[in-house]
Amino acid sequence: MSYRGHNYNAMAPGGQTFSNSPYTSNMGSTGARGRSSELFQKFERFAKRIEDVTDHPLVQRFVPYTPLIARFFIVATFYEDSIRILSQWPEQVSFLSYYRRYPRVFVVLFLMVVAVLMMVGATMILLRKQQLYATAILCACIISQGFVYGLFSGTSFVLRNFSVIGGLLITFGDSIVQKRITFGMLPELTSRDGRTKGYILLAGRILIVLMFVTFTFGKSWLTVFLTIAGTVCIAVGYKTKFASIILCLILTFYNVTLNNYWLYGYAKRDFLKYEFYQNLNIIGGLLLVLNTGAGTISFDEKKKIY
Repeated sequence: MSYRGHNYNAMAPGGQTFSNSPYTSNMGSTGARGRSSELFQKFERFAKRIEDVTDHPLVQRFVPYTPLIARFFIVATFYEDSIRILSQWPEQVSFLSYYRRYPRVFVVLFLMVVAVLMMVGATMILLRKQQLYATAILCACIISQGFVYGLFSGTSFVLRNFSVIGGLLITFGDSIVQKRITFGMLPELTSRDGRTKGYILLAGRILIVLMFVTFTFGKSWLTVFLTIAGTVCIAVGYKTKFASIILCLILTFYNVTLNNYWLYGYAKRDFLKYEFYQNLNIIGGLLLVLNTGAGTISFDEKKKIY
């Protein structure tokens, strides 16, 4: 978000063919439907085995702490960016003043306000205080920094920051559920709150998977397949528990192995740290989806009804 130095820069439906013989008109299509049904059932069983891992007694010990861990992951990038602005103050001021040609007074005020607001907003998210205002503050910081630093020209930056905003929306959606259960003492949301929560979680799910559009480039075919399958499942709200687990594992593995900034010197460490904490934000959003569920506007919820 802030200045990072010079390193920041088929099945397609085909036509059906029929035999001339009147006795073989639809045997092929029946067999195809049978194979598709068998594959779908195998996928359901595989997904169920993955989801059952969360019911293991060892995993259950950490379940109560999942929301707190997820929220910390989501706001860690804002803490890191605030600390960067303050610790590299001369570089930040110089970049905006001389390279971006903003008045020095504006630059100083902008950096001070953004650094303080990101600290305050991230802390409010962690403490579950005024979640609506905290989410709005952090989203405003992302957008304003994008314009001031001139970063909206890069597709990767735009998609990645949309995913960060998606994580914030899921956090806000989760806070609506928690507030109703804690203070309303009701097991179910009212219809109005249910619709609001559903739309917020839907928007958050769609935004959070945008980062994976560029993530799959250059990866193995298995990683590409699992990532695409997981992102589609998250977006439409189908098998979200399974998809969240798969995407969390994939992103965590690549984040630790590729963005291990602690092993590099100053120049490269700067940019890798940026990607590491932004990926951590997305992992936090996926953990909240795993904990909260997909919401009312999803295939998983419709299956419960029908």
